[in-house]
Amino acid sequence: MKYIIKNRYTNKVIVEMEAESLREVVEKNKADLHEADLRGADLCGANLREAGLRGANLRGAKIKITQKEELLKALGVIIEE
Repeated sequence: MKYIIKNRYTNKVIVEMEAESLREVVEKNKADLHEADLRGADLCGANLREAGLRGANLRGAKIKITQKEELLKALGVIIEE
């Protein structure tokens, strides 16, 4: 299947590729997903370590609870006590 990921602000294509799943596209292009529109994406089990997701729209996206720390880091979120 062909997947296209666009910039959430400019609508410019960030990634366009054939893959079996959106998860595969995200994993192969994770360094280049700043400001990506990933609304509603099923990212369960995706390797988000070292992902560049700052400014990405992840509203409604699905992840596993075990991915929580990776996602927060990829978004640049710092949690303080």
